[in-house]
Amino acid sequence: EEDAAMVERVKAELGPISILVNNAGIASRGNTVADTDPAEMARVVGVHAFAPFYLSKLVLPQMRGQKRGDIVMMSSVATLSHAARGAPYNMGKAAEEALAYTLAKEERPHNIYVNVVAPPLTDTDMGRRLAKARGVGEIHDLDKQMPFGHVCAPEDIANVVRYLVSERNTYVSGEKITVHGAADRAGFS
Repeated sequence: EEDAAMVERVKAELGPISILVNNAGIASRGNTVADTDPAEMARVVGVHAFAPFYLSKLVLPQMRGQKRGDIVMMSSVATLSHAARGAPYNMGKAAEEALAYTLAKEERPHNIYVNVVAPPLTDTDMGRRLAKARGVGEIHDLDKQMPFGHVCAPEDIANVVRYLVSERNTYVSGEKITVHGAADRAGFS
């Protein structure tokens, strides 16, 4: 109900929605599957999979009536390795990607582009908390070991999203763009 009210409020204030970036994210607690509380699984998968499903479903009627629509799912490089101690997060992001690939095929006839962007550790609140949880004082203490000499910045990800939802993108849909600077898949990358 809150999501539906939000979508209607945005439409009333700004007009029909033509771009949706599903960017909500939370980390899991880093437990093994055997030690993961089912409530945590529900919460994390809910944020990463169910929330994008509901929001996408709510905006599709508006997008279908326009010249073009774009939905971007913000996933993670975590889906490249499915590291141990991350089942809720890995499963939530994998489900979000599956939703994107399905939507891309279903909504192509309506000129709606659906893509996935998969960032690495990024200088955000969540990224800083993750770095501290792994014993790093400040996230930029990792700069020297990261591709191009710095931790991924929010602008690095935003630039990819900007392209995907721009008029320059005339053919990219149903794709996953992994923004990791050609880093090794191990560790923080």
